[in-house]
Amino acid sequence: GGSRAPDTSLFVPVPLKPVDDAAEEDVGAELTRPLDKGEVLKNLNKFYKRKEIQRLGAENGLDARLFHQAFISFRKYIMESSSVSADLHIILNDICCGAGKICLLGHVDDLFPFFLRHAKQIFPMLDCMDDLRKISDLRLPPNWYPDARAIQRKIIFHAGPTNSGKTYHAIQRFLSAKSGIYCGPLKLLAHEIFQKSNDANVPCDLVTGEERVYANEDARQAPHIACTIEMCSTNTPYEVAVIDEIQMIRDPARGWAWTRALLGLCAEEIHVCGEPAAIDLVTELMYTTGEEVEVRNYKRLTPLTVLDYALESLDNLQPGDCVVCFSKNDIYSISRQIEARGLECAVIYGSLPPGTKLEQAKKFNDPDDPCKILVATDAIGMGLNLCIKRIIFNSIVKPTINEKGEKEIDSITTSQALQIAGRAGRYGSSFKQGEVTTMHRDDLVQLKEILSEPVRPVKAAGLHPTPEQIEMFAYHLPDATLSNLIDIFVSLSQVDGLYFVCNIDDFKFLADMIQHIPLNLRSRYVFCTAPLNRKEPFVCTMLLKFARQFSRNEPLTFDWLCRHTKWPLAAPKNIKELVHLEAVHDVFDLYLWLSYRFMDMFPDAVLVRDIQKQLDDIIQIGVCNITKLIRASQSVAAPGTAEVVSEDFPFSRTKRDTRAVSNHHGAKSTEALSIAVEVPTERRTRNLKAYRSATRQEDLKSHGRGSLANRLLREGLITQEMLRQLESEWQDQHRNGREGLGSKRDDRNNPKETGKKKK
Repeated sequence: GGSRAPDTSLFVPVPLKPVDDAAEEDVGAELTRPLDKGEVLKNLNKFYKRKEIQRLGAENGLDARLFHQAFISFRKYIMESSSVSADLHIILNDICCGAGKICLLGHVDDLFPFFLRHAKQIFPMLDCMDDLRKISDLRLPPNWYPDARAIQRKIIFHAGPTNSGKTYHAIQRFLSAKSGIYCGPLKLLAHEIFQKSNDANVPCDLVTGEERVYANEDARQAPHIACTIEMCSTNTPYEVAVIDEIQMIRDPARGWAWTRALLGLCAEEIHVCGEPAAIDLVTELMYTTGEEVEVRNYKRLTPLTVLDYALESLDNLQPGDCVVCFSKNDIYSISRQIEARGLECAVIYGSLPPGTKLEQAKKFNDPDDPCKILVATDAIGMGLNLCIKRIIFNSIVKPTINEKGEKEIDSITTSQALQIAGRAGRYGSSFKQGEVTTMHRDDLVQLKEILSEPVRPVKAAGLHPTPEQIEMFAYHLPDATLSNLIDIFVSLSQVDGLYFVCNIDDFKFLADMIQHIPLNLRSRYVFCTAPLNRKEPFVCTMLLKFARQFSRNEPLTFDWLCRHTKWPLAAPKNIKELVHLEAVHDVFDLYLWLSYRFMDMFPDAVLVRDIQKQLDDIIQIGVCNITKLIRASQSVAAPGTAEVVSEDFPFSRTKRDTRAVSNHHGAKSTEALSIAVEVPTERRTRNLKAYRSATRQEDLKSHGRGSLANRLLREGLITQEMLRQLESEWQDQHRNGREGLGSKRDDRNNPKETGKKKK
């Protein structure tokens, strides 16, 4: 397309201080006479109102908004300066003297060159719009990868649903090649291929954001490599490359990594695996590189049946069942209700460490383990091999983030439903066929509709600005913040119809968070691309501490990290502690990720990896005892309630291991759902908000204290610390004051009494 008009609301003026140095010789005043500031002001305002001047401004890139801002600044500069440059002084003097006389000495229009010079000083981008447009031109991405364009690559698309053997065939080719690279969306998947490859005596290295494992003792690069897709190298030649889950090229946050791999990998054969919905886009993208695509279609290997009846009650669970929830609180609630029925269940959700996920999967898969039920989020949609007989959707609405970065609650897409449902009846497992249904009868009709719809074709591939492009932008706009640079970049960027610019909200969030810390641009950029979940306050705080320590040029040692994370940590006693341990695990991940980018500043990766492994074991213990933790969380709050976890926490788009299948869900910030209330079995309202508020009303009616505490916290009337203190006083008093029910009831209603006792 033609060049777009820039979004000038993003242009932040550079402040210019008026001249107030009385010692400066006022040459202009000596040559003419001192200015009459009242007259000057009148003439400046006349200048501003002239249509001719506004037209000239527009021709020079000043739209109404910029023209206004530049004028206010120009007027302030002249009015507040003790002296101005001689040439400007003389013009102003001429205008003021000549005003109203027939023989005009000067005209207000003569100010324009001075005004424009001032405007370009406060808006440096006006002088370099053409350069900025060139730098942010994202058309023709294939040209960014000259190494890949120099060879003729063969593209093979393995298309099929979950459980059709498509990836298996691509991996067989990868293993038989002299050299190969596997690119997957999750650490778990990269790990699995790394393991498979080495087990098959094909030496293979593992590369993820946080880890490098070499097959060779001497850390020599092996000819095969398994990596998370962001980590793939576009300048190493391979015989075969495998790009897994290609439909993620449309992911609003991570799609760019698939685009980069598809266009940029230097491999003679590129094997692309994923949903048939991406065939057309991949074919069109390859048409622009002059490469042909061979499509191989696969059918599902085991039958999958949608049942005609819903589960309706957890009493109807059978071995091999997996209940899928889209909220962590539902996971806690369901797993507790299952164990209350004397059944054991495994639990898997996005923010668990990979080791814990694998351990829970192993427990559920083990025919000799009494644990026969799985409760999980859609984190099971990728990356774990599970022996599931029947998938039960606890709900079919899932909160998501739209292109604008806003939260929406919507029914799951056909693609998501197929991905999850397809996990039932895995080929080669003990269940030869899969079944799928819902927990609630109303949802079943809708699930059938969703599953029968064709998957929408993937329309466009993601792109994002490279560090080099941002660096060139910063060169032209040295005073802009990184967040502002990125905004201006995206507003000026041009893309072909086959592409879109990925949303950069996480990047900007981190850029704003560390803006006040003095870092060079490269380092700042790296910190802003760190994979973290911005809904975890502890992790964000730690990133801030990392950046501050880094900016002082003080290495972040193992001791420093232990001090700030209070390591060693004990096994969790309630859900809140478990959630905190998961956050600490993420902090260790962050340290390891940064250690590969700044080795000298994050020197203790080996020690951190050791304690991270120990922490994974501690979290596993917590997850194995999850129902005890839930009970503990409830007894702390009050009989029958628990603020288990803030409902806003899991937007884990930026965590490498969860971004792909983010464990999102709705509800306003910190509105916790009491998990004590069993989900009503009568018609369950589709509108989650109504359902949540009803649940909360129910809480308030039935359980006074716990929910009151939540409400007080929400309204900021008490702090977590005060609540903890109240709880410990409450428990002490509970222990000391068992003088019969009467006295207990009196105390509860008489805080003064409690206080006296405590003293």
